[in-house]
Amino acid sequence: MQYNANPTPTPQVLQAKQRFGIIGNAPALTAAVERAIRVAPIDLSVLVTGESGTGKEFFPQIIHAFSARKHAKYIAVNCGAIPEGTIDSELFGHEKGAFTGAVDSRKGYFEEADGGTIFLDEVAELPLTTQARLLRVLESGEFLKVGSSTVQRTSVRIVAATNVDLQAAVADGRFREDLYYRLSTVQIHIPPLRDRGADIRLLTRKFSTDFAERYRMPQISFGEDAEETMRHYRWPGNVRQLKNVVEQLALFEAGNEITTQTLEQYLPSISSSYMPAIGVDVHSYQREREMLFGMIFNLQNRLDELQSRLDGGVAVQMPKGGLIEHEAEKPLETFPTSLVVRRPETSAAPPCSDVPYSEVVDTPGTLEDNERETIRRALLRNDGRRKAAADELQISERTLYRKIKEYGLE
Repeated sequence: MQYNANPTPTPQVLQAKQRFGIIGNAPALTAAVERAIRVAPIDLSVLVTGESGTGKEFFPQIIHAFSARKHAKYIAVNCGAIPEGTIDSELFGHEKGAFTGAVDSRKGYFEEADGGTIFLDEVAELPLTTQARLLRVLESGEFLKVGSSTVQRTSVRIVAATNVDLQAAVADGRFREDLYYRLSTVQIHIPPLRDRGADIRLLTRKFSTDFAERYRMPQISFGEDAEETMRHYRWPGNVRQLKNVVEQLALFEAGNEITTQTLEQYLPSISSSYMPAIGVDVHSYQREREMLFGMIFNLQNRLDELQSRLDGGVAVQMPKGGLIEHEAEKPLETFPTSLVVRRPETSAAPPCSDVPYSEVVDTPGTLEDNERETIRRALLRNDGRRKAAADELQISERTLYRKIKEYGLE
C-alpha cells in the first residue's frame, strides 16, 4: 500500500489522535488513521496488520468510535490468549452440560456484543474449527452455542488484527482462504516504528515526561547522539519496546542527559543497526533485494580480480570452502542484473581455442541462479543455521526462509 508523501491531517484525524493518545506525524501513520475513519461509517469487515507492538489495538477503537455502533458494546478478544478447548465457548457461548464444567448456560462474546463491534486480536491463532464458525457469522450473522442445535443471530461489526502474514498462513493450510477474504474486505497497515522517522523523538519525550510526572522524579534528557542512535535502531518490539527502554532510563538515569554510551546499555545488541527508508513501500521486499544484489556485485568484483590474477600468472590462495572472502560492502547507486566474468583481451589466444581470446566469456547464469548459489553457500558456511546465514546476507530471517523454500534449498 502506497501512502501520500505528506498527507495533510484532517480535523477528524487530529481529533482521533488526541482522543486515543496516538503520537506521531509519519505519513504512513496519518494515512492509516484517516483510512480507519473513512471506513468506520460503512459496515465492512476490517483487517488491521502490522508488527507486534505497533499499536494495532487503537484502530478498532477508532473504527467503533466513528461508526453508527458507537453507543453499543465494544469487546476486544485476544484469540491467542484463550485455550483451544474453550475458544468456541468464549466466542459463541455454551449450554448447560455441553461439556465437563458447564454447570450453567453462558452467553458468548458474539451474543453480548450484538449491535456493537468485536475486535479479534491475533486472529491467526484461531483453530480451523473456530474459523469455520466465524465464517458463518460473517456470511449470515448466524451461530450455534456449544452443545445447542438452536440457531441464533447476531449483528456485529468484526475488526480483526494480526502480525502474521495471513496469505502465507493460507498457503500453509493454517488459515481458511475464504475467511481471509471475508475478514480483509478493507485492510489497514500500521507502519513499524523504525520507518516513522521523527516520531521516535516525539514518543521518547512523551514517555519520559509521563514517567517523571507520574512518579515525581527528575526528568531525563537526550543528547543529539543518543537521539540519532535511537532513530537508527531497528526497534524489533516497536513502540512497546521504546516505552520499556525509556521507562528504564527514566528510572535508573533520573535527571541525567542520556548519551549513546548510556543508551546502548539498555538496548539489546541484536538488530541494533538500521537505516530508515524514505519513500519505500512498506509492503515490498526492495530493500532486501538490493542487499542481495549488493553482495552479488561484490562477489563479481572479486571474481574479476581473481581472473585477472590467474591470467597474469599470480598464485591465488583460496580460503576454506572455496569462496573468496568479500570486503565490507560499499554503498551502490545501481546494482547489476546479470554477472559476467570477462578475460582481458591480449594478443595471444589460449591453446585449443577457435575463438579470439577477447570473446571468451564465462556466464554464471541468471540473477536467480546467482542468488540461489549465494544463499546456498551462506548456509554451508554457517552449518545450516538460518539465523546466522540471514545475518551474514544482511536480510531478514523471514526473507531467507522464503528464498530457501522458493529455491528448494531445504
